[in-house]
Amino acid sequence: MANLELLVSELPKLIQSLKLTIGDSHEIVEQIILINNAQEELRNIQKIIIQELKFGNINNSAIATLTRTNIVASLFIPHIGLVDPVLAAKFGNRESKLSLIDLGKKIDTWIEWGYFLQALAADILSDVQLVNQLNSDSQHVSLPSKFKAIAENLKNNLVFNNSKKLEYQLQKISNSQKELLQLQQKLNYIFNTIKTSHSLLTILLGVSAFCGKSGFTLEWLDDDHELIISSDGKTQELTGILNDCDVFQEQIASLIIEGDTLREEAEKAIKKIEQQSTKKLIVSNKLENTIKIPTPKIAISALFLASALLLLGFCGRQTQNQNPQLETQNLTPEQRAIANFKSAQKLGMEAASLAQNPPHSLQVWQQAETKWDRAIKLLNSIPPQTSVSDRAKNKLTHYQTNYNAISKIVLTEKIAVHNLESAQKLAIEATFFVQNSPHSPITRQQAKEKLKQAINLLEAIPENSSVSPQAKETLPIYKTNYAAIRSR
Repeated sequence: MANLELLVSELPKLIQSLKLTIGDSHEIVEQIILINNAQEELRNIQKIIIQELKFGNINNSAIATLTRTNIVASLFIPHIGLVDPVLAAKFGNRESKLSLIDLGKKIDTWIEWGYFLQALAADILSDVQLVNQLNSDSQHVSLPSKFKAIAENLKNNLVFNNSKKLEYQLQKISNSQKELLQLQQKLNYIFNTIKTSHSLLTILLGVSAFCGKSGFTLEWLDDDHELIISSDGKTQELTGILNDCDVFQEQIASLIIEGDTLREEAEKAIKKIEQQSTKKLIVSNKLENTIKIPTPKIAISALFLASALLLLGFCGRQTQNQNPQLETQNLTPEQRAIANFKSAQKLGMEAASLAQNPPHSLQVWQQAETKWDRAIKLLNSIPPQTSVSDRAKNKLTHYQTNYNAISKIVLTEKIAVHNLESAQKLAIEATFFVQNSPHSPITRQQAKEKLKQAINLLEAIPENSSVSPQAKETLPIYKTNYAAIRSR
């Protein structure tokens, strides 16, 4: 049994290998080898389990159980204490003990998942056109990154007194709007490809177009047999990408209208500058009659009409997103339970993604804490007689664990930020005392005490806090100043 427990403790590492990153064909081949190796290790564990069960039957003992201490410890993200969402999904309910029979069934499931990934990898590598398209997508930035870059370009403070700069900004706005329309077409392609296609390979093309050079990894199938995908540090279900497409479509419509407004303002400013230049020329030539320059009406741009139609197209969908309570009022208890379960899953994925790759600022931790809290409330609202109640209870266990861990981190981060701010304030006060009364022993003593308090506060800041680097950078300065005052 000791050998079995040792092997089982390696399970999290093994099943982490059971994933497929879609990208370079050479990397796919290497991943197939890793999956094969993981499957072989799982088969070895399965053989030992069979032997253990036979031994238990000979002695007429109860079905052997294996404590999950080693397994559960490996499910947590290091230094945080959060359950990794993908690993948790692969292991299932976190009971205190796991029967060897159940563990054997789980191993069967993991091995089958490995076969699925190998078959999918073989299909990808055998399709030259698909491989070429994947390689092409990997040359472009991801759709979220592209949208962010365009949005930044549209953040223009128009220079109203300089016609040349205004013309440059006008061209920049026009280019950004063209890029937005192209991005809108790409979004439509991605959404329709993922939503309507019945071929997984075709669906992967849509995901590849969305993720671009960030790439993506097929992690697992959730309880509803929906793909869980990770990309650029974010883990979500396949439907999560469709939801992101909806959000980006709405934001693009808003940016196009914003761009039209900026264009109108820039065009009016240019005309105004031209009019002022003309008036100055008239005065310099000492003309008695003022020449009135007619101001033509600015025609409504085609882009404005397109963006208006786009807004009308998304009106119904936007209304639903703004008031989800109206959407669920007419649902049956079963439908409402399923909707709440899906929403809780989405919030859990978002919260887990936020918590990855720490340290983070206090604001990020608080966002993750809020999402876990909302997910827990949704799961608690699911009635026991509905079809998703059992799954809700299972998820509630590690959601609550994550929420408790996050709450502790938020509290620690608040204290760390408070310590840093207090230390900075004390150091400023100490400097003020020394500068205003450099020869006063009482003043120096007060300054020394304040610097000592500041040093103690900085040294109390934990290593894993987001403000720890700033504290480490400041601490030597405070210590040097304290030593200088003390030496006097």
